[in-house]
Order: sequence, then C-alpha cells, then structure tokens
Amino acid sequence: MSTRDEDILDFDFFDEEQEPSWEEPEEPAGEAPPERGKGPRGPRFRSPRNVTPLLRLIAVIALAILLIVVLVVWIQGCTSTAKRDRYDNYLAEIGAIGNASARLGQQLQTLLTTPGLNQEDLDAKLGGYAQAAENQVQEAKDLNPPGPLVGPNEGAIEALQYRVNGLKGLQLTFQQTANETDATAAGESLAAQADRLLASDIIWTDSFQVPAKAALEDEGIQGLSVPSSEFVTADDFAAPSSLAAIWQRIQGASTGGTPTGLHGSGIAYVKALPSGQTLSTTTETTIKATDQLAFEVGVEDTGESQEVRIKVTLTIPKNPKPIVKQAVIPIIDPGETKAVTMKVGALVPFGEKTSVKVDVDPVPGETNTTNNTAEFPVIFTL
Repeated sequence: MSTRDEDILDFDFFDEEQEPSWEEPEEPAGEAPPERGKGPRGPRFRSPRNVTPLLRLIAVIALAILLIVVLVVWIQGCTSTAKRDRYDNYLAEIGAIGNASARLGQQLQTLLTTPGLNQEDLDAKLGGYAQAAENQVQEAKDLNPPGPLVGPNEGAIEALQYRVNGLKGLQLTFQQTANETDATAAGESLAAQADRLLASDIIWTDSFQVPAKAALEDEGIQGLSVPSSEFVTADDFAAPSSLAAIWQRIQGASTGGTPTGLHGSGIAYVKALPSGQTLSTTTETTIKATDQLAFEVGVEDTGESQEVRIKVTLTIPKNPKPIVKQAVIPIIDPGETKAVTMKVGALVPFGEKTSVKVDVDPVPGETNTTNNTAEFPVIFTL
C-alpha cells in the first residue's frame, strides 16, 4: 500500500463527536506534573453549573415564607389580644356601674329599715338616691362597647333606668300619701313603684347578662365574666304588707309618736349546721365540729307591728377569748319568723361541756324580754 493510500485511510471516526463533558484539570503553574501510572488516567467530572445559586434561591424563598407565616401569626395574636382587652375593659366599666347601682339598692333597704326614720329625712335621701341612679344611667350611655355588646349594653341601660323610675316613684308616693290614713292603700301604691326595682333585676339578667354571655361565646372569647347587679336582695321588700308597715312606722316617727301597741321579738329555734340538729335548753347536744360548722337562729316577731334591724348575737365560751358572732334581721312582720346564719368553723373547745348562748336585742316598745335570751348546753367533738 502506498503512502497516499495510508493517508486516505488514516481518518478519525470520532471527528464529528461532541467534546466530552469532562476535562483534565489544569496543572498548577510552576509545578511538575505528577507521575502518571502505567494505565490511562480516569476522567474527573465537573459539578453542574448554576446548582449552588439555585439552592441559595430556594433557601431564601423558604425563609421568606417562614417569616411571612410568623408575621401573620404574630399579627393575629396581637389582634386577638387587643380584641379580648377591649371586651375585658368594657365589662369592667359596666361592672363598676352595676356594682354601684347594687350598693344603692342596699342603701335604700337600709334606709327603709332604719328605726326612727321620718318623712323629711326619707324624702331627702330618696331624692339623692334617684340623682345617683340617673348619673349611673348616663355613665352607661357614655360607654363604647364592642359591636356585639351594643345590644346588651342597651339592656343594662334599660335596667338602670327602671331603677331611676322606681326610686322617683317611691319618693313621690311617700310624699302623696303623707296625710293618708289607710296604710293598706299606701302599701299597695308603694308596691307598684317597688315592682319597677324588682323588674330592673330581671332586665339586667335577661337583657344584659344572657346576651352578653352569648356574644362572648360567639366571638370565641373565654375567661371573662359578665357582671351581675342585684338591686333588691330581700324577697319581701316589695310586698304591699311590708311596705304598708314601713309606711306606718315612718308616719308615726314623722308625728313624733312613740311606739304603741304590742311589740316583741323572741328566739324561735337554734340549729347546728350542716347537721341540722336543733339545740335544746335542757338537753345536752353533741355536735361534730367541722370547717363548715355554723348556727342558724330563727327569730319571731311576737308583737303586732313590723320590726326592723333586729340584732342577733351568738356567744361560745372559750379561753382566752370567747367566740362571738353577730347578724342583723333587716325587717320582720308580725307573726313572721326569719332566720340568720352565723358561721363558727372548727375553732371551738373540744371534748368539754360548754354552751351556745343566743341574745336577740329587744325592739322599741318591747316589755317582755324573757324569750330574748337562751343558753344551750353542747359538747363539740371531732
């Protein structure tokens, strides 16, 4: 074969192939190439281009998403806290108004059961109470309740307004009946005004408390209590017979009269609680002492007139200092028996004969006081 033929046949089958994706690393300048082995040197692959920047981009995006999620959760938490605080602040404000109104009701009942109260003093006091009640209505109107509590707030305002109307009605009725002689008719007229005070308690419950609790539940707000406000605490306060007796007593004091007719009060019974044991003045009673130990004293109006603010005192001898408890019966009608409860607890003398003594203060005009004091022999055990 000639040289020309060899040149023709000397061709590379891989001339049209692309270069491989690997290449030999460049030798550092100035250094001798390392010794090569006998066999061919294996290829060294280069990592794919642009992989590291892509990973960095994914990490940045993930971090940004995390920050957004955290920010959203934080904003929601702040919003939820601010919302709860707004409800809490409103309930505290309306609660303060409701408490002040309830104290006004207690003052009214104390006033009407004050011995020696005359028409002039009553009129002045009722006028002051009515003005205070009007101020409370305005305070409730000035509040800025959260949206769902706007309706319940209107219910609280209505209840407070009923109390204003009841107080003004009592004041006017006492004025108009000052020269009357029919106590029964006067009592019925006064009861019609006192009914507004009773209604105010129902309105506060039904038109404020109940819907306010429902609103808190609907809004998902927990841990907040809706305040109550009770103006009339004595069940028989608004009864025509009780108010008639109050009217009679006030008219008698206004004319400077002294108590007439039969007046009296006496101990009806004494019970140990929670056992319910009735104590005897002649037989010794064994009583188990617990932290809940208390005594219930029943007092009867043994006269023909209504009596007010009867003080009851219970005494248990003990060294070095006796146990003394006191309570007051605000008002009691003729023939009626009312009870007071005085808690003693377990700090009583154990295992020895002792006694429980009860004293009921005589009412004005009372002449027979033999049943106002009694002593009951007892033994306290564990």
